[in-house]
Amino acid sequence: MAANFWTSSHFKQLLDQEEADVVPSIDKERGLTLEEFKLIKVHMTNYIARLAQYVKVRQRVVATAVTYFRRVYVRKSMTEYDPRLVAPTCLYLALKAEESTVQARLLVFYIKKIYPDEKYRYEIKDILEMEMKLLEALDYYLVVYHPYRSLTQFLPDAGLTDLTHLSWSLVNDTYRMDLILIYPPYMIALACIYIASVLKEKETTAWFEELRVDMNVIKNISMEILDFYDSYKIIPDEKINVTLNKLSKS
Repeated sequence: MAANFWTSSHFKQLLDQEEADVVPSIDKERGLTLEEFKLIKVHMTNYIARLAQYVKVRQRVVATAVTYFRRVYVRKSMTEYDPRLVAPTCLYLALKAEESTVQARLLVFYIKKIYPDEKYRYEIKDILEMEMKLLEALDYYLVVYHPYRSLTQFLPDAGLTDLTHLSWSLVNDTYRMDLILIYPPYMIALACIYIASVLKEKETTAWFEELRVDMNVIKNISMEILDFYDSYKIIPDEKINVTLNKLSKS
């Protein structure tokens, strides 16, 4: 693993917003809009988290799996790489990378328990085959740095340990967006602390000034998070099904 974030493959792979907001041409031909592309990614992020609950793994594993999932679709299309198979395979890969191995057959068992829909039904061999494709799609770069570590360092420094639970929940929710592909993890952590401090009416201006971070970037990330809550409070199953069906058209 890289000694620190700034020398890691994660840092070298950070994208601009415009690079993250691209729908592959083959998916566009199926009628998939950018909004629908994002919708599927949110839905599959929720799916990964739900499946992870069943196999009882740490939040860090979920975060790594979701990061892999989002990295894959910067390079590959959903038409060719069915997200219903990519999502559990990303979790399987993340479990290995984070040294929390769970057997593929257990994932397959719980997938069948969670989703009666035939289109989610995959067997062990499907996951193992997709694993090899995902490793190639990710260029074998499996190192992911997360905001959690920065969060646990910043909060005591700011005297805001009482905001730990709220800030941590906010960080969890950032994985339902592409923020981890665009910003350094410590910036995401600071944005979550900023939101939490505003919500709880804590004065943090002097502390942020001491850090000498670009507050415009912190506020931009914060606005993206808050906008997400406004836009994706509820995602109806019917809307997801209609969107996913576009990928299945011949």
